[in-house]
Amino acid sequence: MFGTKKKNGTPLVKSQERFDTLIGRQTEIHGSLRLMQSVRIDGKVIGNIEAPKDQAITVVVGAEGEIQGDVFARRVVVAGKVSGNIDAYERAELHASALVQGDVKYGSIAVEHGARLQGLLLQVDASQAKPQPDHAKDAIRKAQATGATE
Repeated sequence: MFGTKKKNGTPLVKSQERFDTLIGRQTEIHGSLRLMQSVRIDGKVIGNIEAPKDQAITVVVGAEGEIQGDVFARRVVVAGKVSGNIDAYERAELHASALVQGDVKYGSIAVEHGARLQGLLLQVDASQAKPQPDHAKDAIRKAQATGATE
């Protein structure tokens, strides 16, 4: 009862994940990233980030990190800014300093007090969550190529 306090761990404890790829604070990348391993972003990425659904890949956006594009990964942890949709097949975590301007699809979620979201939270069955291509852009390309619309 008294003495040592039992530590249950908060939902947003620091993970022991190993990052082979780090995008530093002074780095800005323009273009889509196709991941084969977990990545931590402390700089800026302008473009979509996609990881295969069948691989345990995590995308972490540090407090100074920024993504302008959609993120598709098994686990997505945001402490910085994401201007785009997030599709976290398994888990999404939004830390107190997070700003997400877009919809978040997730299997499970943890949100710290103070996190900001300008969009929808959409829980999906983790076994059914799949990255969805941008059908509108595909339809526009097809229409431009053939002169027809769907």
